[in-house]
Amino acid sequence: MTASFNHPAIGVTCRGLVYIYRLDGYDVVALSGVDLDVTPGESVALVGPSGSGKSTLLSLMAGLLRPAAGRLSVGERDLAKAGALELQRMRASDVGVVLQGASRNLLPYLSAEDNIRFAQGGVPRDRREDMPSARELLELVGLPGRAHAASLPRALAPGERQRLAVAVGAANGAGLLLADEPTSQLDTASRDEVLDALESVHRSGRTVVVVTHDPDVGGRMGRTVTIRDGRVGSEGRRGEDYLVVGRDGSVHLPPEILRLHPPGTLMRAEAAPDGTIRLVPTIGAGRPQ
Repeated sequence: MTASFNHPAIGVTCRGLVYIYRLDGYDVVALSGVDLDVTPGESVALVGPSGSGKSTLLSLMAGLLRPAAGRLSVGERDLAKAGALELQRMRASDVGVVLQGASRNLLPYLSAEDNIRFAQGGVPRDRREDMPSARELLELVGLPGRAHAASLPRALAPGERQRLAVAVGAANGAGLLLADEPTSQLDTASRDEVLDALESVHRSGRTVVVVTHDPDVGGRMGRTVTIRDGRVGSEGRRGEDYLVVGRDGSVHLPPEILRLHPPGTLMRAEAAPDGTIRLVPTIGAGRPQ
């Protein structure tokens, strides 16, 4: 049996996305001009060091935070202009969210099956026929049978709880599933089971975007996007990383190159006849004085 998701996959578009928060009386720029397209039906991992802005970007996609500047569209919705009620409706029907830590997604006093049903309670009436059943969702994430359906979250192993959180996130039949560090603090076997669950949701026709610090998790997604210093630094496809040229012509060099040529190094860009580009450090020139 396969869960029935009739709502079409949803894409995301970011243009010059900026997010600023206050810390100790100062403005901190968490995102500084993110340009990103997620095509409907893709599976994408947002990777990068702690504090790079990847979880902030996911929260913006979910409508949990508001951008300070730039454009952010989820499907046909312009999240920079959407009101609180519209964002709430979006999360009820179009976007599923899995917060970091299984316990933040589950009600401890409800069974696995009832947790899913509770999550489906806010779905508009005209969409409820399109929703998969609780049993179908449990089977989709690898938790089939009456025993799992009747279990309270505390009776499940950590990896099983996290898979239940994925099922709850997908409960509304949404076209976009957003998951923040869904495999953190799990052993390898449990991590792989959670990734299998996410892949099952993706194969059912959903767009899946995952935040992770684990390169093995990123490798299971169709595409990786590395966030560095609040901007898109590189993208990976089929195990190979590529630099991304920003709209302003900027390129984020990878850390191993920056160690050799620190910020402020003067470089000359040379275009070869075959279309390749060489960055040549200027001899005797270092950081500006």
